[in-house]
Amino acid sequence: MPEPKKVHQGRNIRRFREMLNLKQEAIAWELGEDWNQQKVSLLEQKEAIDDAILRQVSQILKIPVEAIKNFDEENAVNVIANTFNSSDFKGNSAVFNIKPVFDPKGYPNS
Repeated sequence: MPEPKKVHQGRNIRRFREMLNLKQEAIAWELGEDWNQQKVSLLEQKEAIDDAILRQVSQILKIPVEAIKNFDEENAVNVIANTFNSSDFKGNSAVFNIKPVFDPKGYPNS
């Protein structure tokens, strides 16, 4: 039986931070005066992170600690690939229920 793949917590923090469009400096500022951009960069390189720091970072990112501890990009890609099929993205308005309506009276300055 294959050994379970280790989750790289620092890399997951970086991925979530980037998805939220936050800079390392912003995370450092939220973590306190002992932190700076370089220290956050080093944190993102660590495979395992202390639970207390994980809790702080999860609060800053507004995501559960479990998301950082358990996120596996390969599994996420597999879930997405197996959940959607290509026809879902070919303008099928039933999937997205997109029906644009233009009403010039609804806009200011018209």
